[in-house]
Amino acid sequence: MKRTMIVAGALVLGAGAVMAQQEIAVQQDNLMKSIAKNQYGVLQKMSKGDIPFDKKAADQAIASIEADVAKIAKTFEINPKQDVVNATYGSSQKIWQNKADFDSKIPPVQKAIADVKGKIKDVASLKAAYNTINDRCNECHETYRVKLK
Repeated sequence: MKRTMIVAGALVLGAGAVMAQQEIAVQQDNLMKSIAKNQYGVLQKMSKGDIPFDKKAADQAIASIEADVAKIAKTFEINPKQDVVNATYGSSQKIWQNKADFDSKIPPVQKAIADVKGKIKDVASLKAAYNTINDRCNECHETYRVKLK
């Protein structure tokens, strides 16, 4: 009976650890999805003419991206060692093998955002802002994001 209780307890603890790891991976995925929603769903679509130019929406998207980018280092402190179920993209293990380099990619994104913030007046300036921010984002994605499917 005692062995059964010990085994059951270990299984419960193990399942809890797996669930916690998945929760961390989901938080990381949700943060990146939030940035992508504003970057690609608003700024890119507006810059391509897929949706009408709206200065207020563009400014709000940039403010949201700025707030989310500030959360990246903290959100990616822990390596969940697993990907979100059915996710298209995941985090490369290289993040935690070279965390200092990963974290060093964040300030250039923040600078790009600061450089364009409040300067979007029309589609041309939006396009330039989008390209500036996206180029800095891609510098990290090239190394630290993996396509899962």
